[in-house]
Amino acid sequence: MTRLLLDDLSVSVDGAAIVRNLVLAVAERQVVGLIGPNGSGKTTALRCVYRALRPSGGVIRVDGADLSRMPPRDSARVIAALTQEGRADLDFTVEETVALGRAPHLRGNQALSPRERELCRDAMARTEVLHLAGRGVLTLSGGERQRVLVARALVQEPRVLVLDEPTNHLDLHHQLRLLSMLRRSGLSVLVTLHDLNLAASACDRLAVLSQGRLVACGPPGAVLTEELLREVFGVEASVVPHPLTGVPQVLCDLHSSTTQQ
Repeated sequence: MTRLLLDDLSVSVDGAAIVRNLVLAVAERQVVGLIGPNGSGKTTALRCVYRALRPSGGVIRVDGADLSRMPPRDSARVIAALTQEGRADLDFTVEETVALGRAPHLRGNQALSPRERELCRDAMARTEVLHLAGRGVLTLSGGERQRVLVARALVQEPRVLVLDEPTNHLDLHHQLRLLSMLRRSGLSVLVTLHDLNLAASACDRLAVLSQGRLVACGPPGAVLTEELLREVFGVEASVVPHPLTGVPQVLCDLHSSTTQQ
């Protein structure tokens, strides 16, 4: 079952085409990684999904429904996002920040139910920030704050989770924990990642954007080829199977980069 569909999505800004006729489906419980060079349109496409940007053409559907026709509160109940711009400017506590994820489900100053308080505790435990519950968000490191924002997204109980470079600021342990959690979450996930090896390990399918166009889409083993890395990323690299999992791994030599034409 297709949970999220980007159907012929196009975005133009000041006359320049940023995303061109993108067709991409994310099935129920599937993790799809959006990869590509800087400026290829990945973040722009994601911003359309969480409604920070209006597409110039095409439509985004969630379970067949046109996202643009949903009231904002309704769309916030089905799509949660972790953005590159995600910040916490006010010094709420971690617990208060995570609880904000319930806002689309509440009216006015309605208090959290016991179930919702337990939901917040569970999300904080899953992202390993429960011990920080009473800390002010502005006192946290970048990585700790990132995990708090992931917990806030989980608390929304969305059907679709959209994450733009979620491993930024995270150490290796928390990168692996986060991506493993996404695979086990049961959600439909659309995520951008720059680390191709993490993307290959975490995602069921990879979609490659180049200059706003989808140039490849499929299982990591079919997408991550030496030819694609050369043509899209401008690097000479070897692709080898991981010795334990068989997942493709990209091995690069700093001296073998090519110039992208």
